[in-house]
Amino acid sequence: MIKVLVADDQMMVREGFSVLLNAMPDFEVVGEAVNGVEAIAKVRELRPDVVLMDIRMPELNGIEATREIVAADAGTKVLVLTTFDLDEYVYQALRAGASGFLLKDASARELADGVRVVASGEALLAPTVTRRLITEFAKLSETSRFPVGRQAGAYGELTERETEVLVLIAQGLSNIEIAERLVVAESTIKTHVSRVLVKLGLRDRTQAAVFAYEARLVTPG
Repeated sequence: MIKVLVADDQMMVREGFSVLLNAMPDFEVVGEAVNGVEAIAKVRELRPDVVLMDIRMPELNGIEATREIVAADAGTKVLVLTTFDLDEYVYQALRAGASGFLLKDASARELADGVRVVASGEALLAPTVTRRLITEFAKLSETSRFPVGRQAGAYGELTERETEVLVLIAQGLSNIEIAERLVVAESTIKTHVSRVLVKLGLRDRTQAAVFAYEARLVTPG
């Protein structure tokens, strides 16, 4: 059973997602929150596996709430909710540690699949939409990027194959898809991904994708 917390300041959105998920056998909506402050408090209390997090909420927005939840390292994953796939705040939420994002007009199946993906420890990185979002907002001011030294040299610690895997992660490919592309076992790719994260000091695949774009290992296309 995947425990979910829905954080959104709109009652209809909260109730809609709660009804959809509770109707499925592998989900339990354990609570709802109307703002970031309440979301943080309920994560501490209820220990959900996944938080469906709206970005624009009163008192404390979803970005700051995500940052605090991720920093607490309680194992809770954050799936950001947004109305637009090119919302600049989504990019900031990914940098804050969110495991991916979902459009609010997603179908019931897309919602369920997205929560399952994030709960399993994977990043929800749709190849086309996420690439467009990250490349667009990787052009933000220098203050929103990784330190210049890290951008310029950190990925030099990676082997050629690890760098190749990092690029494919940034393009939105799953471990299975990367394994097929490189004609190796999925277990081998999992090892490469783990080493990439450790060497770059990153939390998950989402941050790895952001890093690849900010370090310009991947360019818009």
